[in-house]
Amino acid sequence: MKSIGLVSAIIYTGISVVAAGIFLLATLPGQYTPVERIGGTVWVFILSLIILMPVVTPLVKKKLGGTG
Repeated sequence: MKSIGLVSAIIYTGISVVAAGIFLLATLPGQYTPVERIGGTVWVFILSLIILMPVVTPLVKKKLGGTG
């Protein structure tokens, strides 16, 4: 059986990468410096991870029916 933690980490990291990429693409047409773009992208990635960790893990645990 797959590790619930590993599956969860792959899911919420993937979603965070996509969110950060969308942020980066959204800032390209604007008058932003590279530091602002990269800093904002990192910020979105980190905040997405923080928010998604406690949300995704129980959902994966429920879906896989495991205990740990």
